[in-house]
Amino acid sequence: QVKLVESGGGLVQAGGSLRLSCATSGSIFGINVMGWNRQAPGKQRELVAGLTSGGDTNYADSVKGRFTISRDNAKNTVYLQMNSLKPDDTAVYYCNAHKAGYVYWGQGTQVTVSS
Repeated sequence: QVKLVESGGGLVQAGGSLRLSCATSGSIFGINVMGWNRQAPGKQRELVAGLTSGGDTNYADSVKGRFTISRDNAKNTVYLQMNSLKPDDTAVYYCNAHKAGYVYWGQGTQVTVSS
């Protein structure tokens, strides 16, 4: 079992920044991908960023150049640094972990960007 707890969401003005954190615990050995997805009201959940155990990253086109995914292995924490935020980035952001063909999800953290 892998437990994920997100934090760092909030209300920010357009152009501002936020850093989301995802603390992992439990059976974290063997996680091969960590990622962030988001879901806006009335829309499907979508990939935002992913980070493999080898350090490869991928990003949604809409966030490239603005968001950065990273991790601190000593703290078992994955981060999503979000800069130049736009109102379209408003959503609930979910951390996820891929292990042995299963995807674990956190409870989500709300990000609201005002214009």
